[in-house]
Amino acid sequence: MDAKTSGIKRILEIVKPYVAMVLLQFSFAVMYVTLLATLKKGMNQSVMFVYRNIIAATVIAPFALWFEREGRPKVTPLIFLKVMGLAILQPVLDQNFYFMGAQRTSAGFASALENINPAITFVICLLLRVEKLNIRQRHGLVKVIGALLAVSGAIVMILYKGPFVTFLWTKGRENHGSSTTDASSSGLRWLKGTLMVLVSCFSWSSFLILQTNTLKSYPAKLSLTVMISFIGAIINAVIAVVVNRGSYQAWILGWDMRIFAVVYSGVICTGVMYYVLAMVMKEKGPVFASAFNPLTMVMTAILSSIVLAERTALGT
Repeated sequence: MDAKTSGIKRILEIVKPYVAMVLLQFSFAVMYVTLLATLKKGMNQSVMFVYRNIIAATVIAPFALWFEREGRPKVTPLIFLKVMGLAILQPVLDQNFYFMGAQRTSAGFASALENINPAITFVICLLLRVEKLNIRQRHGLVKVIGALLAVSGAIVMILYKGPFVTFLWTKGRENHGSSTTDASSSGLRWLKGTLMVLVSCFSWSSFLILQTNTLKSYPAKLSLTVMISFIGAIINAVIAVVVNRGSYQAWILGWDMRIFAVVYSGVICTGVMYYVLAMVMKEKGPVFASAFNPLTMVMTAILSSIVLAERTALGT
């Protein structure tokens, strides 16, 4: 019985990072669609990210204070600089540029373009010598082929749109949302959106690598999550004040979908996300974590076709 129990525990330990990343990708897809729907209804983007990160820090802080009250390392100047870098890369650059890009293209296209993340992460890891590569070995060759396929796919998505993909629930329905192949797809707006999503991808990949490095000297995952979210909220608040020129109207949420979008994205896709990513990357590394991005594309395409009435093109 003991041998059987230990065997089950070993299996659970093996599958845990895979299950965690799959669930995380689903939560991302839900967040992308709900936040885009909220933005289209008029919510201010910069304010949204202030609330999102404040909620994340507030929810995770009690757990960090309790569970890490004894083993929390001292925050040295170097660690603080790393935390500042993490706060700028994800809560500020990644979050803002992704949704600015998605609003100028579509949820499906932005999510599909994020498939380039594993390739970007892999290349940065090679340049920083975080990842070792031996193309003579099968494992190394597979990594190179995977990176090339990711880049090729991104180029195809940018240059080729193709016919619409029809889901069972979209047959005979007109497109009332964003279209990945509408007239704006060939214009300056679409190009700007694509570049913004690419900036988001680079920021996300850099965040994964820096977080992995930071965890080596500061392994308190919950405390790290709180610091990243809190500093990210402060920076986003400064941006929001400047962008909105001190207007208080932009800060009013209202009891509607905006509340759900902010709370959900703050608790699940910021607070829980940072902790789960830290747990997975400590064991598997940043390249493993970024390899699950294609799942988000499929899930987002399905959800956006239902919630946002988007029509997804074959090229995405």
